[in-house]
Amino acid sequence: MANFRKRESGLWQATVRVTGYPSQSKTFERKVDAEIWARKIEADIDRGIFQNASEAEKTTLSDLIDRFKKEYAPFHYRKRADEKEAWRFQLARLDSMLGKYSLAAIDQKTVGAFRDLRLAGNSQMAAVASSTVRKEIFMLSKLLKFAQIECGILLPRGNPVDNVRKPSEGKGRERRLTKIEFARLEAEIIKSRNKTLYPAFQFAIETAARQNEVLSLTWENVNLERKFALMKETKNGEVRAAPLSSKAIDVLNSLPKPKPAGKFNPDDHPFPIDRTCLLSAFRYACQRAKIQDFTWHDLRHEAMSRLSEKNEFSVLELASISGHKTLQMLKKYTHLQAEKLAEKMG
Repeated sequence: MANFRKRESGLWQATVRVTGYPSQSKTFERKVDAEIWARKIEADIDRGIFQNASEAEKTTLSDLIDRFKKEYAPFHYRKRADEKEAWRFQLARLDSMLGKYSLAAIDQKTVGAFRDLRLAGNSQMAAVASSTVRKEIFMLSKLLKFAQIECGILLPRGNPVDNVRKPSEGKGRERRLTKIEFARLEAEIIKSRNKTLYPAFQFAIETAARQNEVLSLTWENVNLERKFALMKETKNGEVRAAPLSSKAIDVLNSLPKPKPAGKFNPDDHPFPIDRTCLLSAFRYACQRAKIQDFTWHDLRHEAMSRLSEKNEFSVLELASISGHKTLQMLKKYTHLQAEKLAEKMG
């Protein structure tokens, strides 16, 4: 049954009470709007499809981001993460553009408008690459799933990101160094004042590990006897055992170990350097070596190309080494195995 009360402010408050359901109330400027809302609530209850969206209505995306930083991020992102980590930038952008919206108000049109504005830009904001927008939209989806699963907030439309077209991922980079360029870069990295840079560089080349996987690796997750390292902070969120080559093992053995094997603290890292310092030292080494258009992530492509050129690994084995979740991502390496496939064909 619905009741209507005019408050001192002049607004109309509608209250719906039905046995077996928590009471629902909402305030409107006009009584007619309060009556329409109340009839809809009563009809939904009668049909058994009522969903209480009150918490989603009063919680803004900015509120959710604050909870995400306190309750989710400390347990799912590197403890040594600095203020320039990508996820922080993504949250900041979402907060600045969508933070004032209630969770109930974020629908497919809202997400689509955000996508289009980020891609096209305007007089106040430059356009950004489709890959950047794609990552920001996936972060929004993660936030909304956090609201549903961890916070128990019912989203009346579900997760709207699921039904929004995402920007294309774009063509992957295929930049490789020539032998001369690689020798110049390696020489400058060796000369770097940052003594963690060269072993991290070698380890990345030998394992094809992503930057975050290298930096988040801990000694307690390294098994030198069995020749593997457990990568726990991966891009797809799945823990994997990365095989260690003899050279990768040599690199790890050359590093100082804070405590005897088997007694490491969770925060003991083989490569104790934050992302900003690593990328800064690497960038300066590239500049000194006169290497252009080459990033740390390109080391992963270099490593995968070298493994593929050995003609000793199948595509599935390459995926196991690199941690690629789909074989589609490895298609650019299959042409390097053409000679091996031709031999098998006879």
